[in-house]
Amino acid sequence: MRVVFMGTPDFATPTLTELVMRGHDVVACYTRAPRPAGRGQSERKSPVHEAAEGFGVPVFTPRNFRDPADVTTFSALGADVAVVVAYGLILPPALLEAPTLGCLNLHGSLLPRWRGAAPIQRAIMAGDARTAVSVMKMEEGLDTGPVGLVEEIPIGPTMTAGELHDEMMRRGADLMARALAALDRDALDFTAQPEEGVTYATKIDKAETRIDFSRPAAEVHNHIRGLSPFPGAWFEIAREGAKPMRVKALASVPADGAGAPGTVFEGLTIACGEGAVRLTRVQREGRGPMDGEAFLRGAGDLVGQRVG
Repeated sequence: MRVVFMGTPDFATPTLTELVMRGHDVVACYTRAPRPAGRGQSERKSPVHEAAEGFGVPVFTPRNFRDPADVTTFSALGADVAVVVAYGLILPPALLEAPTLGCLNLHGSLLPRWRGAAPIQRAIMAGDARTAVSVMKMEEGLDTGPVGLVEEIPIGPTMTAGELHDEMMRRGADLMARALAALDRDALDFTAQPEEGVTYATKIDKAETRIDFSRPAAEVHNHIRGLSPFPGAWFEIAREGAKPMRVKALASVPADGAGAPGTVFEGLTIACGEGAVRLTRVQREGRGPMDGEAFLRGAGDLVGQRVG
């Protein structure tokens, strides 16, 4: 099929690779424009941009589609279908209608649950036991289009957002390739999303990343793994004569224990509003990730101290 690919982060690159490897004619790739990054603030191309160049696919980086010339250029590509994976820009109606067979989006949730920007994190933070990768036909609403293919994914009790991201990235590439194969033989049926069960996965705000140990242990545990490894749930440890030490919690397990919320027990176990959590992997500000025992060797005895 004649395909236009639209995506930006590393989550999208396996899908681009899979479509190229399966022989589709990827005639163009749309991605976000290079942005300043690193200490030198030199412009860095997106992962999809670099992958597309490696395949010899022409790359377009419009900052938006308000310029009619960008819409004209897209339409002139004569695509059978556009494949959209974490692109990061809203597509106007003229783009949605340009490909002969429409635009297909790979979304990381069991729609209609968790429409929006952060479905992976929100599913884990909510304690969901399952999620999915879904291929839907795009329309003007936010992730409201009919669904063509779904592959469910169980969420283990200690699975982090990073682990789920990688699993979805792998499965999603294959799912989209299967969707295009079915579309090519006119065998991809779309089903409207039900009106019941709609939830929205709003973008993670910095203000919600601090750990509130007054919440039940199960919620604290889900908060930690839902934000791991990025942006990371964090807490502070007070230090005499120095500014508090900020620590990211990257992994945890529910634990036995009771006490004032935020009280540290032996083994970096911390009391919550109900129960406790044991932090198994953390990252001190300015340092690399380490297990809880290694952290305690450097931080000293914290037993009895309140953190938060």
